[in-house]
Amino acid sequence: MSLESLKNRLPEYARDLKLNLGSLATEPGLTEQQRAGTFIATALASRQPVVIQELLAEFGPKLSEEALTAAKAAAAIMGMNNIYYRFVHMMAHEPSANYKSLPAKLRMNVIGKPGVDKVDFELWSLAVSAVNGCGMCVESHEAQLRKHGLTEEQVQQAVRIAAVVHAVAAVLDGEAAMQGAGAAQAA
Repeated sequence: MSLESLKNRLPEYARDLKLNLGSLATEPGLTEQQRAGTFIATALASRQPVVIQELLAEFGPKLSEEALTAAKAAAAIMGMNNIYYRFVHMMAHEPSANYKSLPAKLRMNVIGKPGVDKVDFELWSLAVSAVNGCGMCVESHEAQLRKHGLTEEQVQQAVRIAAVVHAVAAVLDGEAAMQGAGAAQAA
């Protein structure tokens, strides 16, 4: 299992995704750890088993055990935070709602001690937040990354990885559903 295997699973109409997977996997701008962790964290956020397996096989060996754990932790904690803070953000326009001033009361210890460089964890959290569509989290993580010296191009590269991984997962899910529908109609 590998990146090539994942690309080979994509139908011809998703040729652009194949090309983007290949170029983003080797594009300079991010460190190898940042790039590999972004692929793994966003694969986990995609929830698509084949995408997770193939990208973990490709990029897992490029990470230390601590970095792999941190990439998984970024996907896990953002899975929770993105729902909560998206709700807070959506309710901000309600004059009677005061959710932004209430403490979250959710454990987020991993954010303070991720086991890797804080910038890398922030980058992975940003990418997962982009997949999960939490504007409040995206803004917060982007601000932290810029404060710690990452360029707009580096931030953009992580979000481009997130976008392509998400699209690949959607295509594979769609193809599986269409195959299932065809089999059901034939029966």
